[in-house]
Amino acid sequence: MIRHTVSFRLRPELGAAGTERFFAAAQALSLITGVERFERLRQVSAKSAFTDSFSLEFADQDGYDAYNADPLHVAFLRDYWATSVAEAQELDFVPAD
Repeated sequence: MIRHTVSFRLRPELGAAGTERFFAAAQALSLITGVERFERLRQVSAKSAFTDSFSLEFADQDGYDAYNADPLHVAFLRDYWATSVAEAQELDFVPAD
């Protein structure tokens, strides 16, 4: 299993309507073949500048690679992520056992 996480902060000039469009487009990523679990998370700690996070789980590296190459994911990165996100950190985890 691979857990792909990305924590981020949206650009303030995006506004409410832009933010809504961003998260609606992101939710569609859950439909990509190989995504076993998709979660949108909201930051509650004042210790981080990141306000939101996505967590996605894949059965294996092949599923994760297919997700990264999927046209829906590529379009999301181009049309929403690149223009909407001010700052981000991406981390990928596998079970420690």
